[in-house]
Amino acid sequence: MSISSRERFLGICRFERPGDLYTFDMFWPETLEEWVKQGAPKELLPDAHSFKELFDDSSFTRDYFQFDHLHSLNESMLGGGGAIANQPSIPGYGITRWQRTPVVPSYEPRIISEDERIVTYTNGDGQTLRIFKDSTTMPTLLDWPVKDRATWNELKKRLDPNTPKRWPPDWNTYVQEINKLGEETPISLAVGGFYHSPREWIGSERILYMFYDDPGLIEDMMEQMLYLETEVIKRVLKDIRVDIATYGEDICYKAGPLISPAMVRKFMMPRYKKINDLLRSNGVDIIYMDSDGNLNELVPLWLEAGINYIWPFEVAAGNDAVAMRKKYGKDLIIGGTIDKRALAKGKEAIREEVMSKVPFLLEQGGYFPSVDHLVPPDVTFENYCYYINLVREVAGLEKLSFQ
Repeated sequence: MSISSRERFLGICRFERPGDLYTFDMFWPETLEEWVKQGAPKELLPDAHSFKELFDDSSFTRDYFQFDHLHSLNESMLGGGGAIANQPSIPGYGITRWQRTPVVPSYEPRIISEDERIVTYTNGDGQTLRIFKDSTTMPTLLDWPVKDRATWNELKKRLDPNTPKRWPPDWNTYVQEINKLGEETPISLAVGGFYHSPREWIGSERILYMFYDDPGLIEDMMEQMLYLETEVIKRVLKDIRVDIATYGEDICYKAGPLISPAMVRKFMMPRYKKINDLLRSNGVDIIYMDSDGNLNELVPLWLEAGINYIWPFEVAAGNDAVAMRKKYGKDLIIGGTIDKRALAKGKEAIREEVMSKVPFLLEQGGYFPSVDHLVPPDVTFENYCYYINLVREVAGLEKLSFQ
């Protein structure tokens, strides 16, 4: 008897379905463009300047690779480290729709300068960015909206949980549609991030100084995020059955956290606990953290705060998923772990990478294998298809035929 995608997802998260497979990956747009040149179906091509198709419910990419579906709610509610939201966009430059924080209403995007190769513009989050027209890689950030308390107070007005534009216009219809979808598909709610959003408003370097120079301003920003998140979560969970809540922080680099574990404990953990207690009191017991970099020092803090599912465990940053499973057991749900660099090297390296961790982790349960971040364009279509079928083989599933 077949089970629903939701039942399988929850069963894996709760270590009730060891050996079962639930797959997904995300790709840089230029990766799919390269694959089409290599003979992949042209339907894989994404919109030229956005990742929207990769998150779309009807994504050809997802269906083609037989990925499983995790439906994310309208993320303009709280943002979420790359959420597609109802932002205005500059015609021809859809990347301005890429909302990374819960700013509603958005700032009005505008082009500052443009030549044959480069566009400099302000996006919906109030950031100034520069992009190269012949590339869809991440833009270069030049300026940020928060410089001091006065500019923060202006942005703070855009973090009102009751702003009508934050919510779908017909809430009752939206609720009915999501709850119907949730009978078969797991439903996810992005709950933002206490480091991520302030960093996007202040800048990666300036925020590190601000923790020392103006900790009161950092506290005020995090308190506003806590208020916003709490009110949104209460409204959503009152009407919608949510299976997983997701944080996006990107708080680590290749050698460890960008701020000290002591700062994480002081500034963030009390707020994590408040949000996670609220989630669990409403039946949401799968709480996910998306962060790149070396996570070793923060995993125990996140577990203590009630976060129990972490992705992507980047191998190049020194994360060892097998060691993590042995250390934390069933307290930790693991996602990602497949070294993107191995997929670029060829089939022998792919087999070595997959077989060194997937059989053990899959059999232990609580594991969602995927590439350890977006699949880059140096991974060939042939290599990626080989990887997908190798993982399916480990799980005892039939290989896919990629035509």
